[in-house]
Amino acid sequence: MIETVNPPDLRNKVEAASNDNHTLQTQRQQLTEALKRFSPQSAAYATQFVEQILAFAEQIGTSDVHLQPTINGLDVRFRHDGVLQHLGEFPTGAISSVISRLKVLSNLLTYRSDIPQEGRIALPGEVAEVRVSTYPTLYGERGVLRFFGRGDRLKRLSDLGHTDVVTQALYDTLAETSGAMIVTGPAGSGKSTTLYACLRELARTSGGNRSLMTIEDPIEVPIPGVSQSQVNVPAGFDLHTGLRSLLRQDPEVIMIGEIRDPLTAEIAIQACLTGQLMLTTFHADSTATAVSRLLDMGIEPYLLRSGVIGILSQRLLRRLCNCAEISTNAMNFCGLPVESCRVPRGCDKCNTTGYSGRVVASEFLSLKDSALADQILDTKDSRAIYRIATESGMESLWGRATQLVRDGVTSPIEVRRVLGMSMRT
Repeated sequence: MIETVNPPDLRNKVEAASNDNHTLQTQRQQLTEALKRFSPQSAAYATQFVEQILAFAEQIGTSDVHLQPTINGLDVRFRHDGVLQHLGEFPTGAISSVISRLKVLSNLLTYRSDIPQEGRIALPGEVAEVRVSTYPTLYGERGVLRFFGRGDRLKRLSDLGHTDVVTQALYDTLAETSGAMIVTGPAGSGKSTTLYACLRELARTSGGNRSLMTIEDPIEVPIPGVSQSQVNVPAGFDLHTGLRSLLRQDPEVIMIGEIRDPLTAEIAIQACLTGQLMLTTFHADSTATAVSRLLDMGIEPYLLRSGVIGILSQRLLRRLCNCAEISTNAMNFCGLPVESCRVPRGCDKCNTTGYSGRVVASEFLSLKDSALADQILDTKDSRAIYRIATESGMESLWGRATQLVRDGVTSPIEVRRVLGMSMRT
C-alpha cells in the first residue's frame, strides 16, 4: 500500500514562499534556508526534508527533482521550464536518510540499495502522483522524482499552442473511426499533454457514445468518460497482455501510453486495422525518424500504409521574458535565416534566466494521401522521408521554431539547445 502524502499538511509545514507574487528565486532561497535549518542528526530530518521538497515542487510546478549523492552529501536539482537548476548540496541524514524516506513513501525495499527500484507516491490534488526512481551509484543511491497530473491545466487542443494547421490536423484525425495517430518527441516534450487533450476532446464530442479506453504506465491524469488502466508488471499485467485483453473490451478508441518495442508496435498497428482509432506516443526526434524507426523495428510497410494516418512531432521551447533585448548581430542568430532576433537578458522575474514559460513547436505528417504514403514508405532513409514530407507542404519543426524566433517568442540559442543543428537538414 502506497502511503499518501496530503498536500494541505505540506502547506502547513512548508516554509518556502507560496505567494504567486514571489519569484522563483525567492522561493528557492527560502527553501534552501529552511533545509539548512534542519538538523541532520535529528530522527525527523528526512521526513522534514522530503516534505519541504515535495511542497516546493508542487508550488513552482516542476516536472522533476534530482537527488544526486556526492562524497559530501546530497546534491539537489530541479527541472524548471525544461532545464535543470541547482538547489544546493545538503546532508543525507545521519539517523534518517532522505532517500530511505522516499523509498518508504513509495513502498520500495529500504534494505536493498544495490538495485534500481521504481515506485509511486500518491498526492491528492493537482499533482496526482509522484514517480520515484532510485539507482545505485558510487556514493550511494540516486533518487529522481517525476511529477504527474499537471497536464490538466491544458485541457483542450486549442490550449496547447500548436499552429492552426496542426490543430486542425489533430481535429481531423480524431474524427476518424480507425487508424493510428502517433505523437513523437523526447521525454519532457509534452507528448502526454497532447494525448490527454485529445482524449478530453473525444470524450467531449462523443457525449459518451464512444468507448474510450487506455493502457498506461503510469496513469498520469484521470480523464472523465475514459476507462483508464495502468500496467502492473508484478501482477502479470504488462503492456502486451493488457493490450490484447483490452481489444476484447469492445473499444472504439484506444490510447497506449507509449510504444516501446516491436511487439507492442505490431499489436497496436494490427488493432487499428480492425476498426479502432489508436492514439499513442513513440520516442523519435521527428515525424520522418518515427517512420524510419518503425520500419527498422520490422513493421511491414503495408501495415503502416494501411494503419498510420498521422504523426505529430513536437518540442517545448522556452519563451523569452519581457526583459529580452533585440539584436541584429548575426553572431546571435545561430545559423537561423533571420534578420534580427530577441536574446535573453535576465531579471528577477525570470530568475535571471531570460525565459519564462514554454511554447510548443510541432510538425504534423499526414499519411492519409495514399500516393504520399507510398512515396514515404518506399524508403527507410529518414532524410529522404523528411525531404518528401516538406516538399509536400509539411512545415518542419525547424521551420516552425525559426518562425517563433522571427516573432520574438523564443531565441536562436534556445532553438539550438532544443533541436540541435542536424535537424536543419
